[in-house]
Amino acid sequence: MEDLKILMVDDHPIIIEGYMNVLMATKTDNQNLIIDTANNCDMAEIMINRAAKGIHYDVCFFDISLPPSQDGRYTSGEDLAKLAKTMLPAAKIIILTMFNESFRIHNIIREINPDGFLIKSDLTSMELADAFQHILKSPPYYSSTVHNYVRQTLTSEIYVDDINRKILYLLSQGIKTKSLLEHISLSMSAIEKRKKQLKLLFSVEDGKDETLLALAKEKGFL
Repeated sequence: MEDLKILMVDDHPIIIEGYMNVLMATKTDNQNLIIDTANNCDMAEIMINRAAKGIHYDVCFFDISLPPSQDGRYTSGEDLAKLAKTMLPAAKIIILTMFNESFRIHNIIREINPDGFLIKSDLTSMELADAFQHILKSPPYYSSTVHNYVRQTLTSEIYVDDINRKILYLLSQGIKTKSLLEHISLSMSAIEKRKKQLKLLFSVEDGKDETLLALAKEKGFL
């Protein structure tokens, strides 16, 4: 049995209850979900700091729109996600929000690079369940609005940063994924995540590195 410790942060208790019900009803037989909840930034900060000193969270869900902390240090789920990435670096970070403006989507991906990014208006119970299991095994997962935005803005080169360009270049030179560690100062899990994100950005349907490189070359990134 695999224990999964989860933090859900949203200022609407009925929404958290809905998320919990979906995950509990669709978890696999070998998963035991231990879920903590918070309704504001102050409560979430306490739980993140407590987890950093004890049993870390495996997954953190953050709504973007939250009441700010009393001291003003945290004003949104974005601030909490950044805190979690620092204090709980192994945790999967999932953003759920009603905001679907391009500017907000771009900033969240740039500043947080979450393992999951879900627009609430895109979600069904089944997609939330599928997204959760996908993120556990092979992040990132973007819901349709986020995915479409990323695809539309790909040609502006916003998301293909210097590290991703280096990964593409090295792969095109025949360097195997396991050997990228010799050329890039990232962990293997971080490199794998970037490769998966690139395949998502370029809509690589067969999952093959060869297809990724062909599409990157076609779009002028190689």
